[in-house]
Amino acid sequence: MSHHEQQLREEICTVGASLYARGYAVGSAGNISARLEDGWLITPTDACLGRLEPAQIAKVSRVGSWVSGSKPSKTLALHRQVYDRNPTVNGVVHTHSTALVALTLAGVWHDDDILPPLTPYQVMKVGHIPLIAYQRPGSPEVAAQVALWAQRVRGVMLERLGPVVWESSVSKASFALEELEETAKLWLMSDPKPAPLDERAIEELRSVFAANW
Repeated sequence: MSHHEQQLREEICTVGASLYARGYAVGSAGNISARLEDGWLITPTDACLGRLEPAQIAKVSRVGSWVSGSKPSKTLALHRQVYDRNPTVNGVVHTHSTALVALTLAGVWHDDDILPPLTPYQVMKVGHIPLIAYQRPGSPEVAAQVALWAQRVRGVMLERLGPVVWESSVSKASFALEELEETAKLWLMSDPKPAPLDERAIEELRSVFAANW
């Protein structure tokens, strides 16, 4: 096993434990994957993100065969749609985060933007997040829809299930997911609902920080 692979295994465990400890993931819900030169790493099926061990992380080859570790999560098929279409992505994180799932039950802002632009870090670190209409977990139709967004956004929201977020590393994907979940909390707890950032403010974030909004 290469040093790089061992580091990625440890990063997946660290991120999983952090998400679990703070309630972003519960039970055995959620999964994390990372790109390798010769395949992928992904958390095992029905594994608790708070109790992962580096050697337990599943390794899958480029052709999809199970190489080592525990049995890989079936959601690798969805993750691979992102990896195959966006070469800048090295990490994907999926959780069933409570506030974001609640948002889909209450009604999102728009189908192509589940939340309005409320905070500068949401605009800079997360960006547009479209809604994927409900399909059963593991549905191939969902994977096909995610593929359409892989190069255009940093993530999607699966209705009644939770966010799938991708970035240049597992840690960065987790950071973006956390920012998205906290923004959903702000939106749900606000009454009346706040006005979105105006176009002048968003244009300033684009020009100063190269925000993609």
